[in-house]
Amino acid sequence: MRWALVKVCLAVTVMVVVAFAVPLGLVVKEMARDRAFSNAERQAAAVAPALSITTDREQLERVVASADSDGRMAVHLPGAGGGAPVDIGRHRSAAADIATVRRLGRASTTQVPGGSALLQPVALNSGAIAVVEVYVPEAEVSNGVGTAWAVLAGVGAALIVGSVAVADRLGVRMVRPARRLAEGAHELGEGRLGARVPEEGPPELRRAAVAFNSMADQVVQLLANERELAADLSHRLRTPLTVLRLNTASLGDGPAAEQTRAAVAQLEREVDTIIRTAREAKPRTAAAGPGAGAGCDAAEVVRERMGFWSALAEDEGRTWRLAGVERPVRIPVARADLAAALDALLGNVFRHTAEGTAFAVDVHTAEDAVIVLVSDAGPGIPDPAAAMLRGRGSGNDGSTGLGLDIVRRLAESTGGDVRIGSSVLGGTEIRLWLQLDGRRPVRGTGHRGTVRGRRRATAR
Repeated sequence: MRWALVKVCLAVTVMVVVAFAVPLGLVVKEMARDRAFSNAERQAAAVAPALSITTDREQLERVVASADSDGRMAVHLPGAGGGAPVDIGRHRSAAADIATVRRLGRASTTQVPGGSALLQPVALNSGAIAVVEVYVPEAEVSNGVGTAWAVLAGVGAALIVGSVAVADRLGVRMVRPARRLAEGAHELGEGRLGARVPEEGPPELRRAAVAFNSMADQVVQLLANERELAADLSHRLRTPLTVLRLNTASLGDGPAAEQTRAAVAQLEREVDTIIRTAREAKPRTAAAGPGAGAGCDAAEVVRERMGFWSALAEDEGRTWRLAGVERPVRIPVARADLAAALDALLGNVFRHTAEGTAFAVDVHTAEDAVIVLVSDAGPGIPDPAAAMLRGRGSGNDGSTGLGLDIVRRLAESTGGDVRIGSSVLGGTEIRLWLQLDGRRPVRGTGHRGTVRGRRRATAR
């Protein structure tokens, strides 16, 4: 926009300068010519009184010498009694031009070598016509024209430069608020909710800035309301959780009772985490990426979650396999986030496959990535693309469609991804790729040949 304004102003100014400077330059040239010939007419008029009194050659030569100090004047007298014409001074005009002026009786100009000549007819006392010739050099005709044209060109150039400078300043005044508005929108889109733009510039941009700031305030208020609502809803879960915790105390001892009490305690911790996160003064506006926080040991988290789900698998008669968790595997994600993703994947296995269906969890490591494979021997997923979309669950089977979205967001926060395929067990295989250096994996490479699998398994 800034350069467009400069170009428009430059074009308009150039047209205006040309429209006025060219005619003015021609007028200056014509005025210089008129001035030169006016001086010549005055010189010719200076000898006219003497011609009306006498035609004596000596007297006329003295008059011409006194009136013409530069030798530019000549007097052409007709011949007396049919004699030859008499010329006084240096003449430059052709005889035919002089004869024409004498015959017509009016002044005329003619071109001569080096300039022009003014031929002025003067009536003698005898009734004959004499012609006074005044030479006008070309330098005198154009005297001052070059200087005037140079001044006009300088003024025109100054006007053009000044108009460009003014247009540039006006363009900056218009573009800077627009650029700030665009930057503010970009910052708000990236999650920086404190982004605001100064309300300055032209009226239209000021109104746009006011609207943008109002919109940003409303977004902040809406998010605050959502956080409060999430905190309130989570807080309502405390009462039934307290009842569950009291009821588990009466279950006595045994593996099932301990697992139930551990599940209730974990649920209470998760609810507390939700409430604290929702009531933070500054909402989290950027996803955690590689290196965010202290990270966790993926092998430890997988072992812990499999210890929880293995009890339920034993109750349902499921066989399971765990591999690749013998050594620590550091990943740049929070422990709670990885545990939530594993619970979502394993929960889908138990929810969407029949009792007795086998499943496996494998952890593979590479130089720049960690891959967690959750596979089962169930019927598989008929539409993997739809399963990856948030909220596609129908709700009839107890699914909200958010489980795989939680896994996807965790993977993408590290630069990785999630893929659904067929497992060697005959069912579904979900691959969670966690990138260690923030670079996205190359599509189609998979993990074969790039990952050192840890195949030693522990099974039940």
